[in-house]
Amino acid sequence: MNQQPKMAEEEEVIEKLEEYTKNARHHQLETLRSILQHNAKVLYLKPFLSNLHHDLDADTFRSLVPLSSFEDYADYINHMAEHGTQHDSPLLSVDPLLGFFYSSGTATMKPKLIPYFDSNLCNDATFLAIQWTFLIRKRFFPTRPSINKILWFHHVGNITTAKCGLNVMPVSQYILQCGKVTPQEIPMVYASPSEVFVGSHADQQTYCHLLCGLRNLDLIDGIAAPYSLGLVKAFTLLESKWEQLCHDLERGFPSHEISDVAMREAVTETLGGPQPELSNRIRQICEDNNGNDWSGIAHRLWRNVRYIKCVSTGIMKQYYPKVKYYAGEAPVVGGDYFASECSVGLNLDIMQPPETTRYVLFPNTAYFEFLPFNMNHESNNNVADEMFDLSSVEVGKMYEIVITTYGGFYRYRLGDVVRIVGFYNSSPEVEFVMRAPKAASEILTERDLISAIDNFQLSLRGALMRTQIVEFASFLDQESRPKQLKVFIEVQEESDFMEDKQEESIRTMRSCITSLEGSLGALYKVEKVKGQLGNLMVFILRPGAFDKLYEVAIRNGTPASQYKPPKILRNHEIVSVLEKYSLCDIR
Repeated sequence: MNQQPKMAEEEEVIEKLEEYTKNARHHQLETLRSILQHNAKVLYLKPFLSNLHHDLDADTFRSLVPLSSFEDYADYINHMAEHGTQHDSPLLSVDPLLGFFYSSGTATMKPKLIPYFDSNLCNDATFLAIQWTFLIRKRFFPTRPSINKILWFHHVGNITTAKCGLNVMPVSQYILQCGKVTPQEIPMVYASPSEVFVGSHADQQTYCHLLCGLRNLDLIDGIAAPYSLGLVKAFTLLESKWEQLCHDLERGFPSHEISDVAMREAVTETLGGPQPELSNRIRQICEDNNGNDWSGIAHRLWRNVRYIKCVSTGIMKQYYPKVKYYAGEAPVVGGDYFASECSVGLNLDIMQPPETTRYVLFPNTAYFEFLPFNMNHESNNNVADEMFDLSSVEVGKMYEIVITTYGGFYRYRLGDVVRIVGFYNSSPEVEFVMRAPKAASEILTERDLISAIDNFQLSLRGALMRTQIVEFASFLDQESRPKQLKVFIEVQEESDFMEDKQEESIRTMRSCITSLEGSLGALYKVEKVKGQLGNLMVFILRPGAFDKLYEVAIRNGTPASQYKPPKILRNHEIVSVLEKYSLCDIR
């Protein structure tokens, strides 16, 4: 396969990584030069560069072109989505427009459209990044000739059509294409056939992935999902559906609940007829769970699995302990840093846990700049007087990443805050911290909220309250007077709240609110002291409440594999959905 270069080619690819990172600044300037040489005359850049009468170098580019956000491109993208490339001059790129990617849609529950172009420069850089990713994993887990399938819980999502007739798809579909894996080759690499990846219903796809993974029980080398949440959902489904899965294996075809005809037929072919012995073997393992203890089920079922892979940094860190619980003896390894707009960084040590995961920035996939970020500082949303390039960032400091890409984004604020933790050769190593605040009026960051919830959970345990927080988010109601922060907390089914102990639970929670409020960050405290914030309101939600947000996001076009539960809510409609599932509110 082209994605897996032969030995000599592999050495050459690794040598490229060393050379690129040793000469990171040179390759950054070459990347920017290539982008601007190619796209300097696009309509978006004309207002800033029309009076330029000399060569456009990095300093001139940075002085003339302002920082941008998605809103600065929205009209151009909407025009392309409606009319394609029909315009007097190219809007964002001179390359042919091939279609659009969905973003994850975390903040609004509706994904943004990211245009993608037929750019040889971009394709080459992305393909090289994917090769590096594959070879790093191979360094830790050398290929085995007979045990070589991956159970990949991946959902390509719906491929729709824009008004202009071009496809709208998740970026993961493009990565499959860029990795040069054909539909015919997918069963050679993955446990599931291609029809499962492109299925029309996320839960049915996950079920079929499990069924195919169980059919290939002894051939599974790795289990993977884009994010840790995807693995939690998959193993949770295994807990609830294992008897049905065993029944389907025994019969040799999937349950009637699988309504996607193409997926049903492909899975039936994969099963290869009734598998009664395999079904009994799996049934025995699942029935042997002591007191419904599913810890280590991944390793107990798939005895040959060597790793479980997912991204567990940022907001996905919250699900990492649950993945570890299911994984047992199988190591949970980290993923890489890819965004819808471009490939960002490579995880060189995939064995590290989330808190010590670091990414080496790709010097060739985009031109990177760094906007200083100070936690709990009101000026973070103002344009900084000083920006830094890849070679001038300082270890220990936090920055928001700004990118200029082959795909039509120029000095674009990616919205990710990272901390510089070191250098690999001369390329920065970064730790993902959080998503940046969207506006100066925001008084809470994702990091503040996660820290506050962690402390609140510890206080509840200290008060001997049997309540596990499974999901949470916050919303700043700026229309109330004074403004009010609302925190939404979903509790597990087996909790005191769900067992006729609500009054006692409310009293205990109220006594623990101080630990929550005291960890909400400096900006929150300043606003509270000024009298600009009313009392904190905490909503306790029924189990499954946040699943409704997931359903809303999927209906709006977010691919299931790319879904990230929002932590900082900004949409009144989303808040209304959650409030309907409130058990009580505590002030």
